[in-house]
Amino acid sequence: MPSIRLDNVSVHYSNDKKNILIAGLYQASLIIADQSFTVIVGPSGCGKTTLLKTIAGTLEIAEGRVYFNDINMANVSVNKRNIAFVSQQFALYPNMSIFDNIAYPLKVAKTPIEEMRKLVSQISETLELSILLSRKPRHLSIGQKQRVALARALIKQPQVILLDEPFSNLDQPTRLHLRDLLKTMQKRYLINVILSTHNEDDAYFLADQLIMMNNGTIEKMIEFKDGHPL
Repeated sequence: MPSIRLDNVSVHYSNDKKNILIAGLYQASLIIADQSFTVIVGPSGCGKTTLLKTIAGTLEIAEGRVYFNDINMANVSVNKRNIAFVSQQFALYPNMSIFDNIAYPLKVAKTPIEEMRKLVSQISETLELSILLSRKPRHLSIGQKQRVALARALIKQPQVILLDEPFSNLDQPTRLHLRDLLKTMQKRYLINVILSTHNEDDAYFLADQLIMMNNGTIEKMIEFKDGHPL
């Protein structure tokens, strides 16, 4: 698994008339440790999603560098970064069963059917989806859909998983349950999890490292151990 480093990274967006550049990310520098749970917190529009997409490689960097284990990722394409990105929209395939939604990355990789079934069974058990595998997404709650999206991301065995506001639109019991599952999942799979949220309670519960953002800048970084700041 990689440690991740950003050195003075800036990302610009153009306005509707394309004549003014707006800083979505401005001179961001940070280090994310290997096998850690990092939480990005801040108000809507502060740059949380931009930071996630910059790490994923889906946005063009205006200046600065992104490194994985000291390797400059400038010329490494998105599909070679071994990253999974889970957005707020879930992006499930509506006409596929939950089994097929979760297994889709394995089918693309031409994984043998028996291995595919084993891997889907394992991840479904971890995320409490086993009894839902024959259903279609339209029959699931929002919280269940979020867990399916997580399962599909994890089954690719990524080095890094990026989660953009995964608790949005969830009721309180579902949010707390998913929060517990995420923490368990990260420890079990020993991957880098980087999650954005506007909820500081969720951030303090989950984070090994907390990144506080505002107006496209990183204002503060706090290290945690056992839920307490160092």
